[in-house]
Amino acid sequence: MKKLTIVAALLLWAGAAAAQHSHGNMKGPNGGLMQDVAGVHAELVLAGNVVTINILDEGNKPMPAKGFSGSVLIVSGGNRETVQLAPAGDSALKGEAKGPIPSGAVVTLVIKNPAGKSAQAKF
Repeated sequence: MKKLTIVAALLLWAGAAAAQHSHGNMKGPNGGLMQDVAGVHAELVLAGNVVTINILDEGNKPMPAKGFSGSVLIVSGGNRETVQLAPAGDSALKGEAKGPIPSGAVVTLVIKNPAGKSAQAKF
């Protein structure tokens, strides 16, 4: 019985770990870094001061961003800025920073899906 309990615990742990995983340096269809978050793939694309989060399904196909909301925290050196994201187009959330986003900045996404599930990912 003890072995069965250990096996069950390991299976639950493995399932939780697989539920939200990093794509590491995997590039998305728009050239940005991807993370699994809140049941979707989120692709981060930075251009000047614009932050775009493309919402993709498991097959990396665009999916509707309607009902999603979120924000990003941009950290570069001692500078920190929070940027609110709003749906833009069919499958993206966008926001604008006060100035150009420096290369190497750490971007932390906090996102909420239409079902109300919140999650975060660091890029």
